[in-house]
Amino acid sequence: MTDITIYTDGGARNNPGPAGAGIVIIDKNGKTLREVSKFLGTQTNNWAEYEAVVLGFKEAKKLGLKGKKIEFKLDSELVAEQLSGRYQIKEPSLFGQFIAVHNFRVKDFPRVTFTHIPREKNKKADSLANEAMDQGER
Repeated sequence: MTDITIYTDGGARNNPGPAGAGIVIIDKNGKTLREVSKFLGTQTNNWAEYEAVVLGFKEAKKLGLKGKKIEFKLDSELVAEQLSGRYQIKEPSLFGQFIAVHNFRVKDFPRVTFTHIPREKNKKADSLANEAMDQGER
């Protein structure tokens, strides 16, 4: 059983364009531990999706969740499959993001899985990412 579920979403308007990330961290009892919305400047959609995962790791670490069994749920099939080792990374701008995630996994979170979910099941993280993009466009 998973101890923690982290829903993540990232996006960019006009790709590249104003980008944002949103995360929701939930414990095994369904209690929301943290919600975060962050503006990312001008980025691509895929970079923002990766940054949302990085943000999820940073917040999990702040909450003292190191070593817990964590499942990331994201609506980006590309990023979920790349982080699971099933797709290769072809876009050079994503290499640094992949390494950042890898380092969190090696150092603090060795029991992590990444699951692709439909966008409809990721509404709160999507809303937080859009909120961040809205703030950045003001």
